[in-house]
Amino acid sequence: MTKNILKITAILGFAAISLSSCSKQNPPLVYFPDMYFPVAYDPLAKAEDAYSKHENEIPAFVKQNGATGLGPVNGTVAQNKEGVADEAANTAMTMDQYNAGYDASKLVTASPLDPANQQKDLERGKDLYNKTCAACHGTGGDGQGSIVASGAYSGVPNYKDRQITVGSVHYVLTNGRNAMGSFAGQLKPGDRWRVAMYVMNEFKGGINPAPAAPATATATTPDPATAAPAPADAAAASVTTSPKK
Repeated sequence: MTKNILKITAILGFAAISLSSCSKQNPPLVYFPDMYFPVAYDPLAKAEDAYSKHENEIPAFVKQNGATGLGPVNGTVAQNKEGVADEAANTAMTMDQYNAGYDASKLVTASPLDPANQQKDLERGKDLYNKTCAACHGTGGDGQGSIVASGAYSGVPNYKDRQITVGSVHYVLTNGRNAMGSFAGQLKPGDRWRVAMYVMNEFKGGINPAPAAPATATATTPDPATAAPAPADAAAASVTTSPKK
């Protein structure tokens, strides 16, 4: 008899617990309520406690009027102290988008970094280039780095044979090109600009490139209105200035 009473009590107790747990109402008692009812704190605003009425008494927060966003500790290394931000790559680019971006980057002839620090930027750019790029592109920018010289890889271009700008070099470092992958994960935005500046300064004669060949040819094309007397003038000049033999 006693065993039956215990069995019936256990069954009824289990049923009661099971049925109460199926209620759509919030349970009267929960463990770790912040996991059941998470609160999205604003790090720059006062931290409100959702489960009690008392003020937040954590000293670090009290000093900032309750804000939870603390300043960096001493010795923290800045990750983007220049404030240079890249466009967020949330989706993969199509080939047309990539080519359009590359063409647009060729029009960029100056970096967004402070010109007053250009010498330091070039020195850091050289150091990063030698560590990151020289294995393929070579220390001379001729595409004959140690990997290419070993025969393990080929097809790396010579910078002198390429029409590039500081903007296009930065674009390729960020997005990759042909067999070269992106280095956005290895170099910070500011450092990518430094490497691009070094490449242009060291291998292309300056950070700001000279005018392109087509533009120069167009500028020197003679005007049809003044082209007629040119031969006569040229002949006269050649006669008067040529020494007699």
